[in-house]
Amino acid sequence: MNQLSRRTFLRSTVLTGAAISAGVPLAAGAVAPAQAPAGAMPIHLGLASYTFREFTRIQLIRYMKQLEMNALNCKDVVDHLPTDPTEEATAVAAYTAAGIKLHAAGAIYFPKDEDDDIRAKFEYCKRAGIGVIVAGDPSPASLPRVERFVKQYDMRIAIHNHGPEDKLWQSPLDILKLIENMDPRIGCCIDVGHTVRAGTDIVDAIHQVGPRLFNMHMKDLTDFTSKESQVAVGRGKMPIRAIFEALIATHYEGFVDLEYEVHGDDPMPGVTESFAYMRGVLAGMGYR
Repeated sequence: MNQLSRRTFLRSTVLTGAAISAGVPLAAGAVAPAQAPAGAMPIHLGLASYTFREFTRIQLIRYMKQLEMNALNCKDVVDHLPTDPTEEATAVAAYTAAGIKLHAAGAIYFPKDEDDDIRAKFEYCKRAGIGVIVAGDPSPASLPRVERFVKQYDMRIAIHNHGPEDKLWQSPLDILKLIENMDPRIGCCIDVGHTVRAGTDIVDAIHQVGPRLFNMHMKDLTDFTSKESQVAVGRGKMPIRAIFEALIATHYEGFVDLEYEVHGDDPMPGVTESFAYMRGVLAGMGYR
């Protein structure tokens, strides 16, 4: 898709989404208002770099510029954010030069309940200036040790739920049960797709997790029992507006990171449509 057609697509999708989410019918051939009412944007959209797992950092930066996106949840995949300190510094410098802010990293896995292994993950994020670690699989037994490093480094840990296949953390509510009496910097990364597949009401989960929600992975599904049913955001059954309303009601200050896991070799059409839809919903809610 060339730049002109991409801009045309983005504008038309945003305007249509705004009208739909605001409950305004569009007559055939009608043009929606060019701007939504002004309002401070309460939802911060970001991108999970795993979406572009088959592309290099240079390509990722180029795509983010096309998307007008400058907030990145980075992962050690390809050369996005290497764990080697020298290579990591090069990556961070490239993002900084491009005006891209790394707000989280992950998912990062914690397979060992050992100081050296856990410390290495915190050092990795500290070097990159990242304040939220999205943790994939810390065991319940390792949480007290992780908590010690959370206090030492003053970083947030957002444990990521992975749905019914996950032996430990299927739902964010499973996480909440074990961390509710721990340091308040230990919380959740709610993956909306995995949450609904675990049979958990996503809006209720956001309200229950409340101030312990530090990151969110956004996706959409046509079938809440099938991981393989992922589609561009807005094409499935995910209650996007209700999710945004819940985040606003709970005063969520983190990022909603699109994690588009299908069409890995050509994600841009779905990613573009997903951001356009989410921006359209927000416009329909009175934000732009």
